[in-house]
Amino acid sequence: MAAYRGRFAPSPTGPLHAGSLVAALASWLDARAHGGTWLVRIEDVDTPRCLPGMDRTVLQQLARCGLVSDEPVVWQSQRGALYQQALERLVQQGHAYPCGCSRKDIETALQAQGTGRERHHIAVYPGTCRPERGGLQGKPARAWRLQIPGLSDVRWTDRRLGRQTQNVATEVGDFVLKRADGLWAYQLAVVVDDAAQGITHVVRGEDLTDNTARQILLQRALGLPTPDYLHTPLVLGDNGEKLSKQNGAQPLDLSDPITALSQAANVLGLHNTTARPALALDSWTSEWGQRWIQRRGGAA
Repeated sequence: MAAYRGRFAPSPTGPLHAGSLVAALASWLDARAHGGTWLVRIEDVDTPRCLPGMDRTVLQQLARCGLVSDEPVVWQSQRGALYQQALERLVQQGHAYPCGCSRKDIETALQAQGTGRERHHIAVYPGTCRPERGGLQGKPARAWRLQIPGLSDVRWTDRRLGRQTQNVATEVGDFVLKRADGLWAYQLAVVVDDAAQGITHVVRGEDLTDNTARQILLQRALGLPTPDYLHTPLVLGDNGEKLSKQNGAQPLDLSDPITALSQAANVLGLHNTTARPALALDSWTSEWGQRWIQRRGGAA
């Protein structure tokens, strides 16, 4: 069995807030409880949304909490060649194809089919540019999509949430690997990076559970291993939705790091403490190991 390697992968679109610290702490504790390696990866592939210097701010916030990457930090914005290689491999194997559809084209096609299927306010792609349907038909390529196999029920076990199933064909459709603006899509970047860094366990927020089936399909298409997954509880804002930069999440107040860490630990069901951060982290690592180290996930 491969040695444990986990990661925390923040997007530098703003400073860490209470919700992101929960995910960071959980991933760090899981790595330490397994005697493994914990990495930090800056997910800045969506460059227009990233703020200058925010990557340094995030790393400083983590360090203030005693959470420091065991290996040099990597930036997605510097890894485009790896994503291009993966895309070319998918194309050569017939798993990916170019798409010339605009959003308006997709809306029109769905209306013609008498359906307006959406997932998280994004239209489920109807497969207009699939090769068996004539491909681009003279339109210039705008994006690249993964062709979802017909039998696309993906089943996996989350270490916290238990058995999960998603039919990617009907619930998502052929999803984008490279966007019309030339930027790499999150799904491809995260799968390539997890494999390149040897990630064996992914611990992240529950809001990302919905991405897992797509990532497992990509892993299979590329012949890559599937990590174990554990999705952590979310911190909710005043409106009852996931706390995020978009709904007013405030930056962490790290004038007293143990307070912020204790609040994150409480969300994870760990005991409260007023000990110094280093002692608190040691204690929480033991508690986390007793609760989670025997629970395994995986894809079926």
